[in-house]
Amino acid sequence: MTNPAFAVPDPILTPEAYLLMENDNNTGTRHEFVNGLVYAMTGASRDHNRVVRRLMTRLDHHLQDTRCEPFQSDMKVKTQRGKDVRFYYPDVQVACEEEADRYYNEQPCLIVEVLSDSTQRTDRTEKLMAYQTIECLQEYVLLSQDSPYLEIYRRRTEWQRESFSAKQSVTLESIDLTLVVEELYA
Repeated sequence: MTNPAFAVPDPILTPEAYLLMENDNNTGTRHEFVNGLVYAMTGASRDHNRVVRRLMTRLDHHLQDTRCEPFQSDMKVKTQRGKDVRFYYPDVQVACEEEADRYYNEQPCLIVEVLSDSTQRTDRTEKLMAYQTIECLQEYVLLSQDSPYLEIYRRRTEWQRESFSAKQSVTLESIDLTLVVEELYA
C-alpha cells in the first residue's frame, strides 16, 4: 500500500495541452513546462540580449552552408526521461539533426544559457541535469551577462565544468567553433 503523503500528483497540465496553449499563445509571454507545471518567463536585460546577439552572429556565419542551424530563445527544447517531461526556452541552441516538430527541438548538439541573478541557480542545476538526458547534446554553455566569463559542460568529460574568461579562447567542439570569450562582450 502506498503512502498518500508520498504519492506523486497527476500533472496539472499534460505536455500536449501545454503545447496547444503555448504554440497558440499571442500574449507575448513565454512559458516553460516542468512535469505539468507551467512557469512564465521574465524579460531579459539589455546586456543579456547583446551577448545573445553577438553569439548568434558568430554562429550564423560559422554554420552557414552546414547542416547545423542555430536558434534563439523562441525555440523550445524538449527533454524526457520516462514521465519526466520538460520544455525549456534556452537562449541559444544548435541543432544538426532533422527535427520532427515545428515548435521544439529534441536533438540539439549545443545549448547556451546566459546567466542572470534570477536564473543562474536553475540554469546550473535543474536545466543542467535535464539537458544531460538529451542524447545528441554534446555541450552546455553558461555565459555571464555582466562580464566576460563562460562555463562549459561537455558530454565527453562527463559534464565536468570548465571555465574561461576574458582573453581566453574556447572551442565549441560540437560545431568546431573557436572564439575568444571577450569577443561576446565587446
